[in-house]
Amino acid sequence: MKFVCSVAAIAASIAAVPAQAAPSLPDTVLFGAAYYDEYTPSPRAEQDAAMMKAAGISVVRIAESTWSTLEPQPGQFDFTSIDRTLLAMHRNGIKVIVGTPTYAIPTWLAKAHPNVLVVRKDGPARYGPRQNMDITDPDFRAAAERVIVALIDHVRDHPAVIGYQLDNETKAYGVASARVQAAFQASLRERFGSTNALNKAFGLDYWSNRINSWEDFPDVTGTINASLGNAFAEYQRGLVNEYLAWQAGLVRAHARPKQFLTQNFDLEWRGYSYGVQPEVNHWQAARPLDVAGVDIYHPSQGALTGAEIAFGGDLARSIKGGQNYLVVETQAQGFPQWTPYPGQLRLQAYSHLASGANMIAYWHWASTGAGLETYWKGLLSQDYAPNPVLAEASTIGADLKRLGKRLVNLKKDNKVALYVSNAALTGMDSFAFVTGDKLKYNDVVRRMYDALYRQNIEADIVSPDGAADLSRYKLVIVPALYAASDAEISKLNAYAKAGGHVLYTFKSGFSDENTRVRASVQPGGLAEAAGVTFSQFAVPQGVTLAGDPYKAGPANTASDWQEMLQPTTASVLARYDGGGWPGTAALTRNAYGKGEVEYLGFMPSPELAEKILAEASDRAGVQRPALHWPLIQRSGILTDGKRVHYVLNYAATPASVPIALPAAHDLLSGKAVGARQPIDLPAWGVAVLAED
Repeated sequence: MKFVCSVAAIAASIAAVPAQAAPSLPDTVLFGAAYYDEYTPSPRAEQDAAMMKAAGISVVRIAESTWSTLEPQPGQFDFTSIDRTLLAMHRNGIKVIVGTPTYAIPTWLAKAHPNVLVVRKDGPARYGPRQNMDITDPDFRAAAERVIVALIDHVRDHPAVIGYQLDNETKAYGVASARVQAAFQASLRERFGSTNALNKAFGLDYWSNRINSWEDFPDVTGTINASLGNAFAEYQRGLVNEYLAWQAGLVRAHARPKQFLTQNFDLEWRGYSYGVQPEVNHWQAARPLDVAGVDIYHPSQGALTGAEIAFGGDLARSIKGGQNYLVVETQAQGFPQWTPYPGQLRLQAYSHLASGANMIAYWHWASTGAGLETYWKGLLSQDYAPNPVLAEASTIGADLKRLGKRLVNLKKDNKVALYVSNAALTGMDSFAFVTGDKLKYNDVVRRMYDALYRQNIEADIVSPDGAADLSRYKLVIVPALYAASDAEISKLNAYAKAGGHVLYTFKSGFSDENTRVRASVQPGGLAEAAGVTFSQFAVPQGVTLAGDPYKAGPANTASDWQEMLQPTTASVLARYDGGGWPGTAALTRNAYGKGEVEYLGFMPSPELAEKILAEASDRAGVQRPALHWPLIQRSGILTDGKRVHYVLNYAATPASVPIALPAAHDLLSGKAVGARQPIDLPAWGVAVLAED
C-alpha cells in the first residue's frame, strides 16, 4: 500500500475523494448515545432499545471501538453484536451511525505486525492503550481497509443505518518514524528545492543546525529550531487530513448513496475540552466530510459555565462554513465530579442546540464494568437500571420528539469572528517556556472567547485555512497571531482598510509562516495598520492600567505578558501603571482606511477583557443583549424564518430575566411571552423563545 508523502500528494488525495450529491442529513434534531452490545454483561440489545425508545433516544453510534470483537482473527469476521444491535434498534425506530473501528487495534495485528505500533520521539508505543498505531503504516492500512470494507458491505443496506463516523478523535499520535521523517524531508525538498533556501527560511545556522545536503538531514524529534519543529507538526496534521480522506473515499465506495460521513473531532484537552486542537487542522481535515462532528466535555456541578459547550459548538459550526454539526459525544454523567445536578442535563442539551447542533449524543448509554473508563458514567450505571439522569434525559427526548423538526438547522448570522490559526498555536507554544509554560496560545484564545461569551456576544471561529469571508463581520478579534505569512496579514489589513474593525492581541505579527521572527520593526506587517510599534516586552509584575480607564476595580490588572507600545499614528486608550514602564502605551486604536485597528499589548484579567471587548464591539456596531453570565442568550433563525432565542440560566438559583424581545412563545412550555416581558427561569433553567 503506497504511503502518501508529499504535501502536494496529500492535497491531491483529499481532492480525489469522490463527491457525494446531497447526502441525507438529519431533518430533525437527533438525540442519542453510543451503544456497545460487546460491552454488556449479557446480550440485552432488545431491552436497551426498548428503554431508549421510551426515553426518546432516536439514534445510536456503534462499532467504532470494537475491532477485536468484529474481527477476532485476520479475515474472520463475527457480526453477531452488530446484527443484534441493528435489529433491536430498527424494531424500535432508532437510527444507527456506524463507526469505522480503526482507532483501537486488536492484539493479533500488533503481534503479527509490531511495526503498526506508532514510533514517537520517545520510541515505539506499547500495546494496550487505544490510538497507539501509525496511521501511515502499510500493514495497518491493509488491515484497516479489510475491516472497513467488510463492515460497510455488511451494514450498508440495513434500513437503520443513516451514516458513518470515520475513525475516532483522529490524530497522527506523534508519529515520528524514520519512514515518516523521510517523507517529511521529501516534502521540504519539494517545497524549498535547495538546502540553502531551507536554511535561510528556518534560520538553521543557529547552533550549527545548518543542513548542507539533503543526505545529512537530521532526526527532527530533538530539534531546538521552532521553524523545523513546527513544519513537522504541520506535516503531521497533513497526515491526519490524508488519512481521513483515505477513509472517506473507502467508505463512500462501499456505502449506500445518501448515507453521510462525519468525524468526531475533539479539542485540546486540559481535563476537559478546552481550546483549538494542536494536532489537527479541523478546517482542512473536515473537507471530505458531509457533516462535521465534535466531542465536547466540560466541568459540571458548581463549575458548569457553558463556555466549553459554546466554544466547541461555535468551532464545529465554523469549520464547514457555518453548516450545522453533530455533537457525537458529550457527557451524561462522566467523571464523578461531573455527575449533573438536577436540571443541568437539560440545560446542557439546549446549550448545544443554541450553537446550531443537529444532534446530541452521550458517551455512552451504559457505564462499563471493566476497563480504563469504568468510572466514566453513561446515561445508565453498571446496573442498567433507570435512574434520575435517564429520567431527565427522557424529558429532553420528549421535547425533541415534539420540537426536533422545528429546531433543526438553526442558522446564525454572527457579526463577530474570532480568528484562530494552527500555525500561530504551534509557533507561540514553541516558546511557552519563556513564561514557565504559564501562557499558551489557547489561554489567549479562551480569554478572548470567554469575554465575548459571558456578555452574550456571539462569534464564529474562523481560520486562514477555512473559506470564511471576513467582510460579513463587523469585528474580527485576532488572539496572538504569532506566526502568519505576509499574505495572511495583508488580508486582515485589507479587511480593516475596507471598513472592518480588528482587535489584535499581543504576540501578533511577530514571526512569519515559518516561525522565523521578522527582522522588521514589530509587530511586523501589522505595524502600519495598527499605528504602533514596539521592541520591548516583559512579564508584568504588579502592573495595572493608569487611572483604571475601564472601571475594572481590583480586576484592573495586566498579567503574563506586556509589550511596551510606541504609537506612530494610533491613539492611546490605556497606559501601564506600576512595574518598570509606567506611562507606556498598553492599548491603542488606529484609524486605517475606512476601518479601525486596536492593538492590545498585554493579557488582561477576565473582567478587564470583557470591558475592552464590549467597547470594541460597541464601536463596531455589534448589537448584544443586555444580559450577562450566568444569564446567557443565544439566537438564530429557524427554518420557518422566525427568530429564536435560547435563554439559559447557569446559576443554582432562580432568575427573573429582563429580556428585551418582541412578543414570543416559549416552545418548551407553550407559554406566550409579551413584548419586553421578563421571564422567570428556575435554577439551571432554559427557555426557547420563538418570536411571533
